[in-house]
Amino acid sequence: MSESKSPYKVFKIRLLYLAILIFATSCSSNSKKEQDNETTVKEVMDNAITRLYKHVTPSELQNIDNDFILDFLSDKEKSVLASQYQYFKVNVPVTVSLMRNIDQATIPFWLKESGFQKTEKLVKNENYTYEVWQKDYEPGWVRLGIPGFDKHRPVYFITVGPKKDSDDLKVTEIYPKYSLETMERGAFTYHDWSDLSITELPEDLKGQRLFTTVRGRAREAHIIGAFRETKFPSSGKPDQIVLTWNNDPTSSMDIQWRTDTTVNNANIIYWKSGTDDTISLQASTKVMEDRMLFNDRYIHRHNIHLKDLKSGSRYQYKVGNAKNSAWSKTYNFKTEPKQSKDFSFIWFGDTHKDSRWAANLQRADLRHPEIAFYSIAGDIVSTGLYRNEWDEFFGYEKEVFSKKPLMLVPGNHDRQDGLGAWMYYDLFSFPINGPKAVHPESTYAFEYGDALFLMIDSTHPNEAQTQWIENQLKNTKAKWKFAIFHFPPYNFEEPYKDIQEAWGEIFDTYHVDMVMSGHIHYYMRSKPINNGEVVASFEKGTIYTISVGTNANHDDIGEEPYAEKRFKEGLFYQHMAIKDDVLQYKAFNDSGEIVDAFEIKK
Repeated sequence: MSESKSPYKVFKIRLLYLAILIFATSCSSNSKKEQDNETTVKEVMDNAITRLYKHVTPSELQNIDNDFILDFLSDKEKSVLASQYQYFKVNVPVTVSLMRNIDQATIPFWLKESGFQKTEKLVKNENYTYEVWQKDYEPGWVRLGIPGFDKHRPVYFITVGPKKDSDDLKVTEIYPKYSLETMERGAFTYHDWSDLSITELPEDLKGQRLFTTVRGRAREAHIIGAFRETKFPSSGKPDQIVLTWNNDPTSSMDIQWRTDTTVNNANIIYWKSGTDDTISLQASTKVMEDRMLFNDRYIHRHNIHLKDLKSGSRYQYKVGNAKNSAWSKTYNFKTEPKQSKDFSFIWFGDTHKDSRWAANLQRADLRHPEIAFYSIAGDIVSTGLYRNEWDEFFGYEKEVFSKKPLMLVPGNHDRQDGLGAWMYYDLFSFPINGPKAVHPESTYAFEYGDALFLMIDSTHPNEAQTQWIENQLKNTKAKWKFAIFHFPPYNFEEPYKDIQEAWGEIFDTYHVDMVMSGHIHYYMRSKPINNGEVVASFEKGTIYTISVGTNANHDDIGEEPYAEKRFKEGLFYQHMAIKDDVLQYKAFNDSGEIVDAFEIKK
């Protein structure tokens, strides 16, 4: 669920632009480093953390404070941290104003030393107050340091103005390459919360160049209270084995798994059940790093794409490494039958790697052995850039997804503070057939049986996906049409009017049968809706559903005249069975009771 009522509504509008900026920044940083041979903030922190692991015990890591880390770092390292976090060139004398949130306990170590002076001026937005520090610069480079060794999310931002009003200020060679805005009331500072806008500012700052940023930059030098431990560290034996599809479910299967970094050549052996003919293939391998995991910083993530499988057939497989004989046990999966008209699947709302969700998953797996696949409508974990949370997700699910494919979409918690969802992409393999303007594998489509599934990343801009959604619906021959995405268009707390306006008419035109979402942490099934109004039958409208896999606990869920069924408490999963012209929907709570059910006949 969102941390406040509305930041994600506008944040997703800028997300794509931000991703492009981050990529451009990375390229710019690499280019500049090659040119000037300068050490980066990341390199300093990577090396410092590596040394800390060698010289400081795990229990002592949690007691590191600002004084300790400043003593630990060399003068050269501190110089990099004081100058390479943000930099640019100016062509005329300027005043740089740095807005530092007053709630940040420790002033960045370099701020006074570099000549910045605190003023009596204040800048405010709806949530935060910032004190203004200022320094004059001559034409040339302006170099600024890290916001601190803590993870204070509302990081500082700056404005730049010429000393003389008559000067034509030009700002060039900016790192990082976030957009420059105009400092004024209503201006945003954080791309990942862009409706958090300036409400008060001093007169002399109005009209200056405003350097936007992301709150995720607080992580770049985060070390105080930053170290984490995974409950499920990797080893030489394969684990976290998960099935997905990135192609035709009748003839392919993707398998991903984890080992520690001692396993460089990972393999799969698979065979059609009932035969002795085995096939051995080598997987692709990538390194995943979470430098703050003191007990499992690096892992290897392996992926294999099986193709040319026979439809409607059961296969057995095991993954491992032929050199060290560390193999998994044998698992099995079944490919989709050709022209299948009957199948079922289970989907969850927000799971947040909750062990209670996983226990509910185990029960669902025993209760419904016939299902074809599972899905989760975003917020799979709570902090998407903490690998220990993904380790808990897999550790608690206990190999369910090694037998049945898991098809996901990201939620806002799977992305963090404007830094994207790169761990999500490294962990899973999904179809690359989505809109060109969004991240590959975040929005995609697949068909199973006589059903089309639109898996939409609603944290991306609506407009970047609208035409793709319409094209998918226009060109499919599937009888059943489903859309799964995180932000629910209709809900009691924060209705997503932008999604209703952007996609509702398309869903109406091509008659999407059901939209499945999460985010608000309660259960709701709507009556059929068309053009924003309740209609008399399933034939004329779309059902909008919200569910939650972690525990829902609302004191009040307001009024929703469009709602057919609601629960403010509980954990749920939804079992959906299609038998040719009939869809049977059942919602189960964690006690195994059917708490909602209906049927659609075509």
